[in-house]
Amino acid sequence: MNQDEIEKLKEICKVNRRNIIKTIHNAKSGHPGGALSACDILTVLFEKVMNCYPEWEKSENHAKRDRFVLSKGHASAGLYSVLAHRGFIKEEELMGFRQINRLLQGHPNTHIPGVEVPTGSLGQGLSLSCGIAMALKLDKNPAHVFCLLGDGELQEGSCWEAFMHAPHRGLNNVTAIIDKNNLQIDGNVDKIKSVDVLTDKLKAFNWNVIEIDGHDIEQIYDALMKSKTSDIPTAIVAKTIKGKGVSFMENQVGWHGKNPNDEECAKALEDLK
Repeated sequence: MNQDEIEKLKEICKVNRRNIIKTIHNAKSGHPGGALSACDILTVLFEKVMNCYPEWEKSENHAKRDRFVLSKGHASAGLYSVLAHRGFIKEEELMGFRQINRLLQGHPNTHIPGVEVPTGSLGQGLSLSCGIAMALKLDKNPAHVFCLLGDGELQEGSCWEAFMHAPHRGLNNVTAIIDKNNLQIDGNVDKIKSVDVLTDKLKAFNWNVIEIDGHDIEQIYDALMKSKTSDIPTAIVAKTIKGKGVSFMENQVGWHGKNPNDEECAKALEDLK
């Protein structure tokens, strides 16, 4: 990517972050911290990396689309904001987030364009991704599967069954992206149940591991593109900041699942100009 493309993506990330704040504020419910920490990853993935377009829904190319699974489904406001910018859903739908009889539920569901599987019960997304990847292999389909997990989520044993399964089955068409912001609903991940030394563990499970700054656009892009050509499954360990971009939310565990009031919303949007 050249510098112009990087700067353009940075501006799109700001748009998506502002939409995350407005979406959750309007709903008076949601999870801003993890949505903001994953925003750069989601933006680069959908804008530059995945072979997946809204118009493919009605074409023969649809079967060859890359798949995305948001295992940390509570960060749905981040995914919805990215889907809106990419054209999968209308931006006005964001203001119906978590409302009865509206499109966007609190956790992703398959009736939403661009969503492959319903998620939110933590620990299941990577297993689902492995199942999809196995089916693609059987069909000789070149599509790739990307799965975004939280680091607190890795305390679930089912994640490690999937980490064991993917290399055993030769699923080099799976990329696990770990949003490593070191905070979960009850506090610091390291204090609740440490998942470190994470990189060494994943390498021991025979994964190709790439460590990046999860807010560096170029690093995110390079890691994702490399993962698509690896001979073995790739895990991208992305060091991030919970609440990234909003001064009073950054690294604050209280903003895991709290909606901003009117004053806080205005301050957050000012930070994200």
